[in-house]
Amino acid sequence: DNFYEEGVYACRKCGSVLYEAEDKFDAHCGWPAFDKEVEGSVTRLPDIDGSRTEISCANCDGHLGHVFVGEHFTDTDTRHCVNSLSIKFLSNN
Repeated sequence: DNFYEEGVYACRKCGSVLYEAEDKFDAHCGWPAFDKEVEGSVTRLPDIDGSRTEISCANCDGHLGHVFVGEHFTDTDTRHCVNSLSIKFLSNN
């Protein structure tokens, strides 16, 4: 969660790029948080509990976490709360 380097975050299961490092922010939730995804990379579906929205990799359907809207953390007003085990960091260097 407390890691900020230039690069991208990819799906650990299939390797598809999901998030740009520049879109990561500290939401003080203990999980990596991003305010937007790479266009077309993430699927949103209502969670079985009826109160949250699940996010998954659009390529392989791997579970990533949940997305929350309306918390006012960033200008996009969106927080992708991503399970750190579902992604891997790829450096630009």
